[in-house]
Formats: sequence, C-alpha cells, structure tokens
Amino acid sequence: MTVVIETPDAMRDLGERIASGLRAGDLVVLSGPLGAGKTTLAQGIGRGLGVSGAVVSPTFVIARVHRGGRLPLVHVDAYRLSSIEEVDDLDLDAVLDESVTLVEWGEGLVEGLAGDRLHVTIGRPEDGASEVRTVEITGVGDRWSDVVLWDTGS
Repeated sequence: MTVVIETPDAMRDLGERIASGLRAGDLVVLSGPLGAGKTTLAQGIGRGLGVSGAVVSPTFVIARVHRGGRLPLVHVDAYRLSSIEEVDDLDLDAVLDESVTLVEWGEGLVEGLAGDRLHVTIGRPEDGASEVRTVEITGVGDRWSDVVLWDTGS
C-alpha cells in the first residue's frame, strides 16, 4: 500500500492509524533518508498506542521504552549501528513479545528479530522543498498475510 502524505501532522495521523492495527510482538521497520519523517511517524504510533511522554528520536541513546499506553513502545534508532551483532547487544528480543518494537534505520539489521514484520518506507523529494512524502507500507510474514490494512484516509 502506498500513501501520499502532505504535512507532518498527516504523517502523525498515519502513525496513529497504523498503531490501531498493531499488537504485542509486532516489529515495525522504518526506512527513508534523513529528514523523511521516520520520527514523526513514530510520534503518531506512540500517540495511537497512548504511551506517556514525548516520542523523540533515540539517536544518541539508541533505544527508548515508552510505557503507559495500550502497549509499550520500544523505539530504536539503528542509524549508528553497523552490524547485526550490535543489534543483538540491545537484547530487543527480550521485550519483543510484550511490546511494539519500532526500529528506524533498521533495514538489513533487524529482520532476524521477527519473521513477521511491517516495513514502512518513507520517500521525500530530493530537493527538500516540499513536505510531501510517499509512504509505502508492506507487511511481511503470516501475521500480515490475512490482515486488511486499515483505512489510511487516502
């Protein structure tokens, strides 16, 4: 499924709609260039899960756990990680079953955590002049094979 998003608020709204279909054990992998809106989408997912506190980029701490909502959100930024071994050191699999795990920059690093996962790829214009984003949402594995993706409002 591909969705065109025109504003940061619309990206947060999309994240909220995605959150409505998430359950404990789900892995969400976010991809896209710098400034594409990965953290903005994560904020919407956090809002949709009802977690407490602000969802901000975990670039320098690598992972944050947000609680207080329908499900805990483990928000990871793998930008500074260079190997699967470094991902393993985070012990994400220890909390995977009880939370939603969302990994920015995780493509090629975290797929081994779960056979079933949601890939969200965000594209933006190269010139950066427009806030319009193209968001491609792809479910991988049995968990997503029979799921009718939620209404994206498009």
